[in-house]
Amino acid sequence: MTSPLPGQPGFVRPAPEDRPRFARRAVRVLLLDEDDRVLLLEDSDLGLDPVPRWWNTPGGGVDPGESDTEAVVRELWEETGLRVTEADLVGPLLERRVVHGWSDKVVDQDEVFWAVRVPAFEVETSGHTEEERLTVVSIRWWDLDALEATGDLVWPVDLRALADLVAEPARWRDGPVAAGEVEESTLAVYPLI
Repeated sequence: MTSPLPGQPGFVRPAPEDRPRFARRAVRVLLLDEDDRVLLLEDSDLGLDPVPRWWNTPGGGVDPGESDTEAVVRELWEETGLRVTEADLVGPLLERRVVHGWSDKVVDQDEVFWAVRVPAFEVETSGHTEEERLTVVSIRWWDLDALEATGDLVWPVDLRALADLVAEPARWRDGPVAAGEVEESTLAVYPLI
């Protein structure tokens, strides 16, 4: 039997220092349409009150035995309903280490960003996990200028610079740009390492 997720009846938020900690490799996808809008998911942490929300790119963990490119293809299909092939992928553009502190867990994540250019499409969410069905509030195509002007929380915070990398293959042709370490948390994590 699994423990209830945040937002489910019976969920008990652990003390910040008692949250289980996991490490994983992950992929993120900068999905750009013909008007250079980027598709973002608005996520939430239902274990906190008030409930924090933020926008982020599609993506997730790389499964055992799966390559990064296989994970990108799978994650796009699961989170958006979009079918792409590995040949459609641009990158890898950027890699970083990110620590996510949520109300119920801490995830230490080595992640790599890819890009895919597609015509705008209607997102299909039938492949969402149980947790995604609980926490994903909305999905929308964002104009990059509007995204920079919003007061909403957006991860990664330098999304515009990431989008600019797509047009600069000389910067990532020999390997993704190293972006270092960041924390993106709804409940801070100490220590980061």
